[in-house]
Amino acid sequence: MVSVSARVLALFASVAAFAAAAVPAQADGEVNIYSSRHYDTDERLYSEFSEATGIKINLIEGKEDELIERMKAEGANSPADVFITADAGRLWRADEAGLFQAVESEVLNERVPESLRHPEGHWFGISKRARVIFYDKAKVSEPPMTYAALADPKYKGLLCARSSSNIYMLSLLGAYIAHNGDEAAKTWAQGLKDNLARDPQGGDTDQLKGIVSGECGIAIANTYYFARGIAGQVDGLSEGIDKIGVIFPDQDGNGAHVNVSGAGVAAHAPNRDNAVKLLEYFTSESAQSYFANGNNEYPVVPSVAASSVVEGLGSFTADGLNLNELGKNQARAQEIYNEVGFK
Repeated sequence: MVSVSARVLALFASVAAFAAAAVPAQADGEVNIYSSRHYDTDERLYSEFSEATGIKINLIEGKEDELIERMKAEGANSPADVFITADAGRLWRADEAGLFQAVESEVLNERVPESLRHPEGHWFGISKRARVIFYDKAKVSEPPMTYAALADPKYKGLLCARSSSNIYMLSLLGAYIAHNGDEAAKTWAQGLKDNLARDPQGGDTDQLKGIVSGECGIAIANTYYFARGIAGQVDGLSEGIDKIGVIFPDQDGNGAHVNVSGAGVAAHAPNRDNAVKLLEYFTSESAQSYFANGNNEYPVVPSVAASSVVEGLGSFTADGLNLNELGKNQARAQEIYNEVGFK
């Protein structure tokens, strides 16, 4: 059975007062999850874990950065056992704040590819997405086949993207820095800005809708937003989905940029053993299917198949860069975007 708290975390009167009042949950049969994921299939996943182990799950949901601030405020009194969030950049932020502890698990190390987990076991990917290129089939006869090509002047006035402060955009530029160096990354960011069809705005779905409406010729977005459109779930996108083509970039180079939703054991976890059991369960075949199908993502465990909709996007070679590098380059990525005037 899963108990869910209110999602609005700003209700506690002050950070200091909340930290002082927090009391760790000591029961042997519990595990306390702080999660920024909000999918119905996750509820079934948690129930399955409890049924199999007898361990009760207590779930607190909220926005990513709010949960990080809450855990920091709670400090050593935090009841959190496991923290779940999206994007390696946010996992890196949490780790830099000292919110994770190292886990050594043969199960996790065997099932989760090295590039999709922290080098010292502070966090592990639990579902995967690719950030790729989408284009208007009618408007763009020769779409960009690499990330570098997005900055080609021939695409001037065609590109739509999210704002520079968005974690997905920071992680993408963080990967570009890791592969190509600081100066090349700055030149690339300048090229992206020069090719914009409009000021950066909205979410990934808005970029894809921009292609359907004709405002955008090319867009950068995560694969699962497109998969939702194929499944017929998105007004303003699904009815024009056939207009959009998809490119998995850099297939002759570094591979397509990927990222994860991930989880780690909290630094002060009162139920550490149960937390490790939960992380290991997350890599099971059934859990991987729940995670992937709940948000049209890819499983991180290579032997588990994605949904038919996601598989229909085609196979691709993924970038093997360890995702922790994205966080390391996060601050510099924001500086570069600011320096070139990418809003």
